[in-house]
Amino acid sequence: MSNQTVSPGALLAGRYRIAELLAEIDGARVWRAVDEVLSRAVVVDVLPVGDPRTNLLFDAARRAAAANDPRFLRVLDCDMHDGVTYCVREWAGGRSLERMLGTGPLTGQQAGWLAREVSEALENLHRTGFAHGAISPATVIITDAGAIKVVGVATEAALRSSGAGSPEEDVHSLGELLFASLTGRWPGPAPAWGLQPAPVEHGRLLSPRQVRAGVPRSLDDICDRLLGDPPRHHAPPITSAAGLSAALSGVVGSSHEPPNQMDETVQVARQNGSIDDATQVVPQSGPPALDPNPQPAYDAEPNGYGQPQPAYNTAAETRPVRRQTPPPSNGNGRRRHDEPKPKGSWGGRILILLAILALLSVIAMAQFLLKGAMNNDQDNNGGGAKSSAPPQTSTTPSATGGPAKIVAAKDFDPKPDGNGEEHPEDVPNTYDGKASTTWTTMSYSKANLGGQKPGVGIIYDLGAPTTVSKVSVAVQGDDTSLQLMVPVGDTSTSPPAVSGWKAVATQEDQPEGTVNLTPSAPTETRYVLVWLTKLPKDSGGKYRGTISEVSIQK
Repeated sequence: MSNQTVSPGALLAGRYRIAELLAEIDGARVWRAVDEVLSRAVVVDVLPVGDPRTNLLFDAARRAAAANDPRFLRVLDCDMHDGVTYCVREWAGGRSLERMLGTGPLTGQQAGWLAREVSEALENLHRTGFAHGAISPATVIITDAGAIKVVGVATEAALRSSGAGSPEEDVHSLGELLFASLTGRWPGPAPAWGLQPAPVEHGRLLSPRQVRAGVPRSLDDICDRLLGDPPRHHAPPITSAAGLSAALSGVVGSSHEPPNQMDETVQVARQNGSIDDATQVVPQSGPPALDPNPQPAYDAEPNGYGQPQPAYNTAAETRPVRRQTPPPSNGNGRRRHDEPKPKGSWGGRILILLAILALLSVIAMAQFLLKGAMNNDQDNNGGGAKSSAPPQTSTTPSATGGPAKIVAAKDFDPKPDGNGEEHPEDVPNTYDGKASTTWTTMSYSKANLGGQKPGVGIIYDLGAPTTVSKVSVAVQGDDTSLQLMVPVGDTSTSPPAVSGWKAVATQEDQPEGTVNLTPSAPTETRYVLVWLTKLPKDSGGKYRGTISEVSIQK
């Protein structure tokens, strides 16, 4: 048997029934097959007789056995039959990232979650001393359930004769994958994986945010730390899968559940026919019957392989269009009498509204009765005569009169010690009411901001002189020191230099969480400065301050 005689309908090694050709890689062929012993779909890599990659493939299969993370598709068998070398791998139905990016980039949440899933799998593999060697949009699969599977641990690199690779190369490749997912462009000098190359300026790759609007700043920074040479703003590079996993978990969380957007993308693709319904991990009813002389069916795209094609194809111009599932009907557009009413019907809403109105009526009645009782009590105490004196009001503002409204804010990193800005575009994240959005400082070599300056911070404008009794600051990372500062002298102006501010509250070496800065006495001011003087250590070994939310109490 030779590579040329392995064809649809053939029985390889007395066990694997060849079904269809998925790809050709430098003379090697990748087939979908059915394991007739276990009645399950598999993928079989086949090398022709005497192929010099034979020993490489055997060695790669042994190394792949160390990849026990469930996100890797396992190698099930590797042997020779009639001179032909074959390697059998698990099958997973779904779409490759390469194909998904053909319809446009992913959202930030999707891209970050996908990259974190792959980086966690690689982190476990790298601990064994091995690498994948061929991470690309073609070797990452989004399954029908929205989960992530990684194809071809070690074996893909062996088929492509690209060498075993290294953990550092895997991480760099994952940076390229993240960049492509965020922008829909490939971060290289030539088209690849169906994507046009990303633009460069003065010989340097533009960041994702410069290529496509709306990319989250946090993911933009991570991409730059993966691909920047060197990274911008003196940020530390990310060179390990563990460091990348930690950085991405800080942005998208640590849940392994696919984000809702990923589920929706896959569902839309399935409705539009982009996913082959036959690409299931296990056939539903035993091995399929095979035509003695079938033609390869290239529409299916399991395990990252589609029809053999050039490295670059023009991306499709269309986008998936969500199709709403039509309501069940009896053929004339009306709901059948025996079908339950959909949730959220008007009947249920009216009952809820009536219950709310009844509750409000009870509350109003209770207040009326209570007020009447109090008036009666006052009449009795005054001998039946009502006082004609007007009610007394206080002109002194309360020290705690509720939250103060922040009308504007800006980063504060004055020259000459500072460089004039600290991520100004992210400052609104600190008072948008969302704990998931943050502002971060630049990275520094030491906790005291590298010894370069006394601190950095954010100035908040309350619009008018306001009595401030407390400022609460939600920080991330342990050992953060910060101060609450107000202008010296005229508090209705915002001083341009640090010397124009004075500290009215200080908290040092605070753990992650909410830090309360409380002046010894309420202070009237229009501007308040939250000033960071010591920064926590990040996952890359540098020091960076992070604020997620600030609230100011009158």
